[in-house]
Amino acid sequence: MELVLTLSCPDRVGIVHAVAAYLHESGCNVLDAQQFGDRTAGRFFMRVHVETGTCQADLASGFAGVAAEFGMDWELHDLAVKPRALIMVSKAGHCLNDLLYRRAAESLRIDVPLVIGNHRDLEPLAAAQGIPFEYLPAGDAPASKLAAEERVLQAVLALDVDFVILARYMRILSPELCGKLPGRIINIHHSFLPSFKGARPYHQAHAHGVKLIGATAHYVTADLDEGPIIEQEVARVDHASGPADLAAIGRDAERVALARAVRWHAEHRVLLHGRRTVIFR
Repeated sequence: MELVLTLSCPDRVGIVHAVAAYLHESGCNVLDAQQFGDRTAGRFFMRVHVETGTCQADLASGFAGVAAEFGMDWELHDLAVKPRALIMVSKAGHCLNDLLYRRAAESLRIDVPLVIGNHRDLEPLAAAQGIPFEYLPAGDAPASKLAAEERVLQAVLALDVDFVILARYMRILSPELCGKLPGRIINIHHSFLPSFKGARPYHQAHAHGVKLIGATAHYVTADLDEGPIIEQEVARVDHASGPADLAAIGRDAERVALARAVRWHAEHRVLLHGRRTVIFR
């Protein structure tokens, strides 16, 4: 059995020794260990990948004492268990197609029990991979939006979903929904924000003669498009790139950044640090 232990706590002397000693005494073989101490914030972060014959529940039970001593926020995950991701989409299919391809090729170890779309355009793409698709229109009326979000929460609970991926889902989630799934919703968008807001961002970027474009994958919070950043991808462009060229390059950046963010999250490599993230690659 292979397990991953992640933790963060106030930084002090003896944390690594205590964790290593406990794992050694429990018969664990450490396959990989990474750590980071933020001197400014005085906080310590660690990810340890171990091989063990001890069951997860017993290892977690014994570690609770170490965690309490150091005031740790911690989790212990079984790598044999694939995280379950609910994917939400609108009309653009490049991110969904990329995620499902990587999943089928086993380079992205996630289970996808359901794809939800506020349009039906991508239903055939999900069906081709044998994944159920649910059409869930989300109108602008408060009652319609509330009903749609309640259905999303029902699906998360009923399908034992670990996290939600907004794969170019073009609706704004309410602060209430974001608050119910903290650190469990990943979004992707172009990196022109806040400069070029609203419609036709690539036309705006072209008009301003930008030289760099890209995409940002982040956790969703009540602050629109301002959640902790997981990954960013950039590409250099020049005067010869028209709006359509910029949009095509941007789509590539979006799918790459989102795939990395989802993989790191699924492999328990991302630790939240206030408005930031610590990522052990």
